[in-house]
Amino acid sequence: MTSTGGAGDTLGVVSDPRPADTPWPVMSWPPAPELRLHDGLVELTQLDPERDTEALFAVLDHDRVWRHLAARPDSAADYAKSFEQAKLAGRVPWLVRLLEPCAGLPAGSIVGTSSYLDVSPHDARMEVGGTAYTPAVWGTAVNPSVKLLLLTHAFEVFGAGRVQLKTDVRNVRSQRAIARLGARREGTLRRYQRRADGSVRDTVLFSITAEDWPTVRAALRDRIG
Repeated sequence: MTSTGGAGDTLGVVSDPRPADTPWPVMSWPPAPELRLHDGLVELTQLDPERDTEALFAVLDHDRVWRHLAARPDSAADYAKSFEQAKLAGRVPWLVRLLEPCAGLPAGSIVGTSSYLDVSPHDARMEVGGTAYTPAVWGTAVNPSVKLLLLTHAFEVFGAGRVQLKTDVRNVRSQRAIARLGARREGTLRRYQRRADGSVRDTVLFSITAEDWPTVRAALRDRIG
């Protein structure tokens, strides 16, 4: 029996969801170095490894922060080197600072970082990842605020057609946080990436497309209030 790729195909062939798709513009990139993203709660500035890493390293120096992330840096100097290498690879890390008090922390406090990475301007896609916050702000409006700022700029300024997010299959808290953003779970990348302890993790992949973005944006704005 020959499969035709239609409905009920036992091979699970996927059909094109946009058969009449039109050309999509090439995404603009990179962001200007002086670009500052902000709302009433947080401010994002492009991270300067020499200037910012020592303070960031201090606020992230918790076992819980690094449990599901890549290799934990031994020192602020090592952390700075990792950001310098990441920038050379095209990654744009952001420093997250509070503009108003939150979770007992005063305005002006550095609370974490997130990044644009795996950027393909020709394909109009990128990833938001490398996200880490001090535990004091977990479960607050900080993460949705940061993601709303980064996603808004990605879709509405750069012209992205797709933004993806990934996390360790063991990081259930992160999976839930990404799903709450409104991202769609696309599947699991099996044996995808080595952990700091040498084991190889499965990675859960999520995405938001330009078609999804208006609904995601409205839901994030409602959450933040």
